[in-house]
Amino acid sequence: MVKINSQPVNADGLSLQTYINNVGYNLNHIAVEINGKIIPKTEYETTQIMDGDEIEIVHFVGGG
Repeated sequence: MVKINSQPVNADGLSLQTYINNVGYNLNHIAVEINGKIIPKTEYETTQIMDGDEIEIVHFVGGG
């Protein structure tokens, strides 16, 4: 089990790219941190989500 944005999620073994695609995030509007480390977008496909990971996904919203 992993925590994504403080919520328990069963995403063990998925690549970060697969998880993002499954939940429908727009890659152009997010930043991802795993266990305190910001993950470059170029590494989403090769980054494996592991049991115990703590992930924060921040999405940007325009406005003014």
